[in-house]
Amino acid sequence: MTDPGGTPAASGAHTEAVLDRDGLAALVQVLKRQGRTVIGPTVRDRAVVLAELDSADQLPHGWGVELEAGRYRVRRRTDGAVFAHSAGPQSWKAFLHPPRVRQWTADRDAASGMTVRAEKPPDVAYAFLGVHACDLHAIRILDRVMTGGRHPDPVYASRRRNVFLVAAECTEPGATCFCVSMGTGPAVDAGYDLALTEVIDDDGHRFVCRSGSDEGAAVLAELPRRAPDDATRAAAAAAVRRAAQTMGRSMPPVDLHALMRDTLEADRWDDVTARCLSCGNCTMVCPTCFCTTTEDVTDLTGDHAERWRRWDSCYDLDFTLLHGGPVRKSRRSRYRQWLTHKIGTWHDQFGSTGCTGCGRCIVWCPTGIDLTEEAHALHQEATRKRPPR
Repeated sequence: MTDPGGTPAASGAHTEAVLDRDGLAALVQVLKRQGRTVIGPTVRDRAVVLAELDSADQLPHGWGVELEAGRYRVRRRTDGAVFAHSAGPQSWKAFLHPPRVRQWTADRDAASGMTVRAEKPPDVAYAFLGVHACDLHAIRILDRVMTGGRHPDPVYASRRRNVFLVAAECTEPGATCFCVSMGTGPAVDAGYDLALTEVIDDDGHRFVCRSGSDEGAAVLAELPRRAPDDATRAAAAAAVRRAAQTMGRSMPPVDLHALMRDTLEADRWDDVTARCLSCGNCTMVCPTCFCTTTEDVTDLTGDHAERWRRWDSCYDLDFTLLHGGPVRKSRRSRYRQWLTHKIGTWHDQFGSTGCTGCGRCIVWCPTGIDLTEEAHALHQEATRKRPPR
């Protein structure tokens, strides 16, 4: 079990083995016997979504995806692969930092006056199955944001505390993926309990499984497995290397923090503003965007009230509403705020980028705005305007 800092909970001897599909099925059942709610990918509503799993049969066996800017389609595969699909419309953020959380309730009656009850954080033990490297990094980023300061978020901390992470190294990136240029994949490096690398070749369908924590090693010891052979190890490593070499997108090879700082008045912001709808889709699907607002609701009698926290977006005109009106009135200012924060000033706040290269914001933008394209355009504009030495 990894702690909210993204490091193994313990550091004993770690193990490696090869699982077949029966071993994968056993993994789900072992985690369920531990009392965990197993969350993993499954096919529903013409998408690969994250949902509670009762068995490995619900995993997306033989399903892949076709991605492009503003476009997402599931497609049937012929090889039965389980984890050969890129990021879907959800991220693991939805389970750690839910879209809506009730914070307290208040009731009024003639006898006792007003009674306010704080909502208790849930007592839940999750197992996340099939976490790709970009999303593993996203969880680590959220750990720093939500628990790394002086005032940790109790809801996030409660949900994150007992998460068992089963990573799945990416072997088939989508056209909108760019984790290599963000240094977040496709291989997984740390912060997992078990890591799977799927191999399908003439020798069969199998998974190289390695533990990243003592708890992961204990779970692996309960599974039907065999010792890894050199051919399977080599095939797994080759599959991850191919994925790294076939990324669909990339960021410009420059200091993105400095690029955002130095291009605040670039003409390119007007170009992207003409295409942006300020819908906030990119913030909703982003695995690291964390902004929230609060809503107070009452019943018709006025005797019962509740306060809810829900996700909010910096694209919302009211997001920066003060007594004199919104601070960011233009779409230009709101898009610029999102992008410069995501890959620029996030460094100042949290010591890293806020982008993991998953590509969700590109796929789920109704007008197909591509932040890698915008970063390249800003870099090119800055290069043209830079005075000669």
